[in-house]
Amino acid sequence: MSRLAALALFLQLPIAAGPVAGTAADLARALRENAFDRGECYRVRDLSLVKEDIRIYLTDGHLIFSKPVAGHRIAAVFTADTEGGDGEVIVFPPDRAERRSLAAFTHSPNLDDHFRSALFLFTGAEYDDLQSQIAQNSTNKRMPEIGALMDEQWTPVLRNIMESYQTRLVLDLIGGSARPPDLLTAVFDSPKLGTFDVMYDPQGSEQVIGGQIASRDNRAYFDDWFSFAALSVRKNPAPRASNLVTSDYRIDATIDPDLSMSVVTRVKIRAPEGGMAAVAFEITPAMTISGVTVDSRPAETLQPESLRSNLLLSGNKMFLVVPPEPLQQGRDYEFEFRHSGKVIIDAGDRVFYVAARGNWYPMHGLQFASYDLTFRYPHDLDLVAPGDVVDERSEGDRRIVHRRVSGAIRMAGFNLGDYAHARVERGAYTIDICANRKLEAALQPRATPLPAIAGVPRRRAAMTSPDQNGSPAPAVDPLARLQTLADEVASALEFMAAKLGPPALPHLTVSPIPGTFGQGFPGLIYLSTLSYLKDRPPGSLATPSLDLFFGDVLQAHETAHQWWGNRVTTENYRDSWLMEALANYSALLYLEKRRGPRAVDQMLGEYRSALLEKNQGGETVESAGPIVLGQRLQNSLQPAGWRAITYGKGSWILHMLRRRMGDQRFLAMLGDIVKRYDHASITTEQFRKSAAQFLPPKSEDPTLLGFFDQWVYGTGIPTLKLTYVVKGQAPALRLVGTLDQSGVDEDFSVLTPVEIQIARGQSVTRWIASSNQPVTFTVALKQTPLKVALDPHNAVLRR
Repeated sequence: MSRLAALALFLQLPIAAGPVAGTAADLARALRENAFDRGECYRVRDLSLVKEDIRIYLTDGHLIFSKPVAGHRIAAVFTADTEGGDGEVIVFPPDRAERRSLAAFTHSPNLDDHFRSALFLFTGAEYDDLQSQIAQNSTNKRMPEIGALMDEQWTPVLRNIMESYQTRLVLDLIGGSARPPDLLTAVFDSPKLGTFDVMYDPQGSEQVIGGQIASRDNRAYFDDWFSFAALSVRKNPAPRASNLVTSDYRIDATIDPDLSMSVVTRVKIRAPEGGMAAVAFEITPAMTISGVTVDSRPAETLQPESLRSNLLLSGNKMFLVVPPEPLQQGRDYEFEFRHSGKVIIDAGDRVFYVAARGNWYPMHGLQFASYDLTFRYPHDLDLVAPGDVVDERSEGDRRIVHRRVSGAIRMAGFNLGDYAHARVERGAYTIDICANRKLEAALQPRATPLPAIAGVPRRRAAMTSPDQNGSPAPAVDPLARLQTLADEVASALEFMAAKLGPPALPHLTVSPIPGTFGQGFPGLIYLSTLSYLKDRPPGSLATPSLDLFFGDVLQAHETAHQWWGNRVTTENYRDSWLMEALANYSALLYLEKRRGPRAVDQMLGEYRSALLEKNQGGETVESAGPIVLGQRLQNSLQPAGWRAITYGKGSWILHMLRRRMGDQRFLAMLGDIVKRYDHASITTEQFRKSAAQFLPPKSEDPTLLGFFDQWVYGTGIPTLKLTYVVKGQAPALRLVGTLDQSGVDEDFSVLTPVEIQIARGQSVTRWIASSNQPVTFTVALKQTPLKVALDPHNAVLRR
């Protein structure tokens, strides 16, 4: 569920037991109310702050420090408001992908920017270091009179920024981290780049992060300019620290008639090596935590909110729990959360939208755990969730259902509605399809006033449907495909189980959700209402390609997530593309079985078109960055980047591997990955190595390093052109061909098949590596070829 490396920063923070400087609430309050110390203001020259790859130079200006919090000065502001004043920040991203990303936003592959002012937050030795530098230069002078002005101007800014960072700072101040506290975050104000952030955090999986809050079409984004491991980590990678373990969720939820929800969530927690003095959890901002206990003892809770921190967490809210005593390594604890809020929206006509599907209860990352779920909800509605029914009954105006999940899953969702059901059993698997009895308001035909017609009263004209011919609006039945959909999902499940083994759970429920998307949770699929409709309302995305998507692909894609994402998983945002690409291509394999290869070619063509669309700056969507940037690809420059690249290019990557391997080897690879990484995570590099094992003998690029460097870690879609002549006389003919490439960087190279048809049903295929220069190749033939074709079976993503 994570979008950014910053998410790992917030969630992977083991805190060792140590002296607590104050309660979390006390520290948070002190941070929010902190101010600058007028007596700690200086006229400074030639100071520097260096953190790994980050270099900050305070060349000439004024510097003021904050007042201490828990004995630490944790903030400073520098302003270049003197004659000749200047500050400079330099970051050189270490790899091509990050340099490309930075250049997309700043038009430079390296960050070297002169700023007017900067606000710093830190938990390391910055104060002592800067004080030492100030003392070493006699031109640096204390200036309390300037301090008064800077305090008045900058303290409100500090308190505003603290709303975003207070929880992270509390984690360092509350008792000592597994690594020494050394956070440094800086917010710069630049004449060229505007306001942007640069952060160093040794606790993060990627320690150096830079970016900017931006908006587009009334939506806020945190644009990640760069995110990478710090220099010391790159030189000496340390083993990943053990993480806190969550297990045995027991959730008791009550949904009231007004759709508000109150929940008691209990979960077992095991502390990692070194213990923990505080634990960070995530939940939807729509939920409020009213109380937490640890082993039945009250624990302190800190749950601040801010735009910046919520954007970093992909819209989630992070809150901090401080147990009455530090958690001891290896010991199990019982955490109990009481939380409430409104996560269900009424879409009209007893159709409901569950807005918080995977984050309606507290989570610490996505971990496999057992789930025991009890729901209380209005008796005239249906509620679906994963697991087998242990008990179901009515009490007054409520229905109560108790479910227990048979295996370990990573998350538990639910859906609510007034449903009709269709049930299908296929061998060991049961599929339950739920459909709304009515259509949500957004899809219902609306009466549209027509222009006045002579002799026809306007009131009567207004009753005419939006149909162009003025005919009555066709009735749209949300139950029209109920049984058909049940059979299709059952067939897709059977098809995939034959290739991949058993799904995450033997019972799969499919339920409708308003919108144009779907989600595949373990044992529960949320499926767009549009996939239920036989005839879509006029104007509601009714095109041949979208008909194919909603009619065939979407439900198969979400079914495939029973394996990809719920049996095999990823941990890092850079690898998350694998789960979506594998699910989508599994759906295309099923589409090919049902509709034939042309349907797959149609979808691949749509994906290619989406990748080649251009943004306002004339750049293609695909150029937003490599697929391993994950949800960083969804930014203010390319709002559609993540979806087009993850689903579209990801499907193309797998399709190209399939064409390199052949069907039998490709399907064997998929099955092997499920077995090898069952209930475990896979990385992109592990996937590359697995794929290489299934290449045919003596393949070009046998390790797939070149393929992955180009298509996974790089960007570009080439234009390829083949020309050829046949020379000589039979049986000593020579086909001399030339492969030209354009539209990509000079170092781009791709293996492309050239198929030479010798006789009917007989052909020879040669794989030719393209280059920035024309590539000439020769093939010996005994007879004149009937046809020579460049990539006739869509083996390469090209223009």
